[in-house]
Amino acid sequence: MEKKRIQQTVILIAAVVVIIILILIAGKIINKYTPSKDVQDLYEYYGLTEDTSTAIVLNHEIIPQQAVLKNGMVYVEYETVRELFNSRFYWDSNENLLLYTTADDIISASASSKDYYVTKEKHTENYEIVYADAKTSYIAMDYVKKFTDLDYNFYENPNRITVTTNWEDVTLVPVKKDTQIRCKGGIKSPILAEVTEEDTLFVLESGDDWDKVATESGIIGYILKKRLGEEEKKRYNHSFEEEKFSHILKDEKINMAWHQVTTQDANNTIADVISSTKGLNVISPTWFYLNDNEGNLMNLSSKEYVDYCHSQDIDVWALVSNLENTEADSTDVLTHTSKRTNMVNQLIAAAIQYNFDGINVDFESLSVEAGEGYIQFIRELSLKCENNGIVLSVDNYVPSEFTSFYNRSEQANFADYIIIMGYDEHYVGSDEGSVASIGFVTQGIEDTLKEVPANQTILGAPFFTRVWIETPKEAADDVEAASDDYVPYELSSQAVNMKEAWNMVSVNGVEAVWSEEDGQYYAEYVNNEITYKIWLEDVRSMELRLQAASEKNLAGMSFWKLGLEDSTLWDTILKYMN
Repeated sequence: MEKKRIQQTVILIAAVVVIIILILIAGKIINKYTPSKDVQDLYEYYGLTEDTSTAIVLNHEIIPQQAVLKNGMVYVEYETVRELFNSRFYWDSNENLLLYTTADDIISASASSKDYYVTKEKHTENYEIVYADAKTSYIAMDYVKKFTDLDYNFYENPNRITVTTNWEDVTLVPVKKDTQIRCKGGIKSPILAEVTEEDTLFVLESGDDWDKVATESGIIGYILKKRLGEEEKKRYNHSFEEEKFSHILKDEKINMAWHQVTTQDANNTIADVISSTKGLNVISPTWFYLNDNEGNLMNLSSKEYVDYCHSQDIDVWALVSNLENTEADSTDVLTHTSKRTNMVNQLIAAAIQYNFDGINVDFESLSVEAGEGYIQFIRELSLKCENNGIVLSVDNYVPSEFTSFYNRSEQANFADYIIIMGYDEHYVGSDEGSVASIGFVTQGIEDTLKEVPANQTILGAPFFTRVWIETPKEAADDVEAASDDYVPYELSSQAVNMKEAWNMVSVNGVEAVWSEEDGQYYAEYVNNEITYKIWLEDVRSMELRLQAASEKNLAGMSFWKLGLEDSTLWDTILKYMN
């Protein structure tokens, strides 16, 4: 009897264990197929940590940058505005002034003000246009929208704006059954939002079971595909009038040369200088340079010079530089609106007084910090040039990663001509090599045309070359001589004109050899144990550049500088300038 009772107990325990196991298995199965009811914290979802923080959802993507809510208006950091929405805004942190330049006007607003000025005409908004703290400035989103091809909407709980700048067709889909949008594809992912049959969603990505979607209010997540209706393409009902920029362009090819003028007396040589040229229709004398930290300019202009050039049917584009006075701080001047304005006013006043036809800007060796101020200088100068019928041209390095802040595409919007300084491939302090090999020049043209229209592009070419001089060092000790980076000579160079370079080759009894790679003749000789290397300029090397400019339909050529050329060049130049 006792044995039977034990057996029944064992069976009962076993049955209970089985039941428990079945319950556990059933629970896991039920849990696996039961959707999670966990709700995602939207403040955490958008990464908001402050009460005034406002998320930015740009073209259905939550971006790291955030906005700020102040007095019921959304404000966006200046750098974010420039990077994502409109790079034409310029903030002068020195004078607390926000500028925006259109094709016709400079629009200004002072920090903490509701007023803005279109040139001198006052306008008023019902909000503070721009404010600044110790670190940055913030621009009202409504003000950004006035000048920018975008639309935006603000939503609360939590604060966020949805911004549209991409106006391509979108895919919409109706919700056919009440459901949820979840953080990720899968019923266990937290819920972002409840949606109903009356909602329509943007389809961002289509999957097998789950689609990535976005709501109009900026919630982006995943939804069960079977809960959705049929997709349809829709075009945005959107219009925005883009800025139209006009330019003063010559009908004929530009045949231009720079004339280095360092004193007033040098202006008196203009007749002799021009007499050795052929077909020249633009001359650019180096008349102005930045002379102090207030934006004041040295002025070497001459009315007689201009009058003589006009009598020879040659336009005068006066050059302004930042190189001559090393004590003048270009960055300081360019980043102060009042100092830029001082420069602009002096140039325009001189242009009117002396009747020259254009201004040529040659600001070199700028720092990245000066970049935005420099572009704003070009904008401001261009408006006054256009209002007075003055051609504005800007000299630029061959494009490179290090000069991208010169922003040639924006220059081309405002300036009339962009000039490629197609030389200084090798320069004082660099390794030895050509001043302007043909590959360097053609690559420079190609890269510039990615930003600048061909009919606004002028190729600059050199009338000079460099003689590279390798002077042997004194005998080095064994350790130094054995090192991998030891160079047994001191390298220096000097710029020489075309004839002087060829004379050096001739006098030393060397035969120059044509280099297909460089598109130039090359010569090398030793004199008193010193090695001389020269990449020579002549008609043949210059014609390759003329051909490159012609093949790309560039606006013309310019040459640095008059007086260094071989006079035989002009007949070849003339062939390509007609």
